[in-house]
Amino acid sequence: MRKIMDTVEMDKHMNNKDWYIIDAEKAVLGRLASKVASMLKGKHKPAYAPHEDHGDYVVVINAKNLNVTGNKMEDKVYYKHTGYIGNMKKPNLASVMEKNPSFVVMNAVKGMLPKNPLGRSMIKKLKVYNDENHDHHAQKPKKLEI
Repeated sequence: MRKIMDTVEMDKHMNNKDWYIIDAEKAVLGRLASKVASMLKGKHKPAYAPHEDHGDYVVVINAKNLNVTGNKMEDKVYYKHTGYIGNMKKPNLASVMEKNPSFVVMNAVKGMLPKNPLGRSMIKKLKVYNDENHDHHAQKPKKLEI
């Protein structure tokens, strides 16, 4: 019994969550999203297990200055149905970026996480801001380059 309690206590101490900040200025959307998803999953840590959440908190700033390759600004479409007959909304990436750039980053990262309760808890550790002002100075986030 004592051995089990020691491993549980040791697990609590090993599961430290760090804070990272990523500047999305001129970053490509897909490359940024895959790096952020990997950090949220905890794949960079030696204690990584696909069924456990060992990931860190990630703060993304300057989401409005994000880049995409090719013609994705006009060709990429986000589908949304209002629930009424014939009310399928299909805004392209350019119109979504001018309304809410943080949604684009959140949606891209969410698509790369598991589709289960574990993935829903991981996405809560992502904080996205449209400009460089954020509320997480007290956590002393480490700068991370893409």
